Amino acid sequence: MKTSNPVLAGLGQAAERERAAGQPGYVQPYPAGAGAYPAAPPAVRPMSIDDVVIKTVALLALVGISATVAWNAIPDSMVFPALIGSLIVGLVLGLVISFMRMANPALIVTYAVVEGVFVGLISEFYENIAGYRGIVLQAVIATFGVFFVMAGLYKAKVIRATPRFQKFMLAALAGVFAVIMINLLLSLFGFNTGLRDNGALGIGFSLVCIVIASLSFVLSFHEVEEGVRMGLPERYSWVAAFGILVSLIWLYLEVLRLLSFLQGDD
Repeated sequence: MKTSNPVLAGLGQAAERERAAGQPGYVQPYPAGAGAYPAAPPAVRPMSIDDVVIKTVALLALVGISATVAWNAIPDSMVFPALIGSLIVGLVLGLVISFMRMANPALIVTYAVVEGVFVGLISEFYENIAGYRGIVLQAVIATFGVFFVMAGLYKAKVIRATPRFQKFMLAALAGVFAVIMINLLLSLFGFNTGLRDNGALGIGFSLVCIVIASLSFVLSFHEVEEGVRMGLPERYSWVAAFGILVSLIWLYLEVLRLLSFLQGDD
């Protein structure tokens, strides 16, 4: 059975290449003419929702640990260089993992650690250097609150990842990412678009990013559901957990920025 989701299609193609190369870790998604999905061979266990949950929690724990270490261990004089370095390394790793479309636990774990450093340092900046006391705790509560609300809405089938919704989200994600990257490049050359400043435009763009980041959880939940249904190998749960982690970090950063705008208006 084919899927309209390009990420799942990519994973299926990667698994098919592994099978053709004689590598372990493959489960045939849906053989032609079969009436039900086949059981995984004895040496390979198909992924489950529990696998994704466990790996997501593990990655979040790594982010939390590395964030705490970075917050407390990196001296103030090195905060900015370490912040820029972790941003660049995290961005590169994220793009590599996304476009590889293959399960690579070591790379995903490394991404979580690097992103933890970035999250820890940016949080320290807002909380201590910029002086927004209590903003980190507020952002964490809001982020996980949104996550659980979206999970509840998806489970209740209030929001579903229809083909039209998936196309809209992929276009929206690509568009927002392009705008953020262009704005970043312009800022490096001294051009200020006001898109990330404390103003009507900046607040509006942050709200747009928060909405899109929140809706991206629906894509992640759908990918998990479809991956389990297709019988993808257990190690592909790392890819699903990575997708959820990326959305959580992005949402947290946008909430953090929006709260700083709102506090700055007090």
